[in-house]
Amino acid sequence: MGYARAVVDGDWVHVSGTTGFDYTNMTISDDVVEQAEQCLRNIGAALDAAGCTFADVVRVRCLLPDRADVEPCWPVLRACFGEVRPAATMLMCGLSDPRMKIEIEVYARRPIGDPS
Repeated sequence: MGYARAVVDGDWVHVSGTTGFDYTNMTISDDVVEQAEQCLRNIGAALDAAGCTFADVVRVRCLLPDRADVEPCWPVLRACFGEVRPAATMLMCGLSDPRMKIEIEVYARRPIGDPS
């Protein structure tokens, strides 16, 4: 399936659902917290390429297959989004690969006056 990690549409940046794969070596941890941290590193790189930071995120959506994995991820998500306070949704659902324990997508609004 073809897709973009992120799409810039005017002032808006739509970052696709991002999993905990370390794309440099295509590995994924068995630990949901480590996967959440890697998701956010991957998202951070996409935001940076689009001229944004996590401070520009207005919506975050987290998808997890196992409800028990929600609470362990809270500190990671709070550290990233706590000051930002985006609109947020957390859904319990199956993911396309059983190794995936979390998937995160975000929408961001590029800073006003960003020439890129």
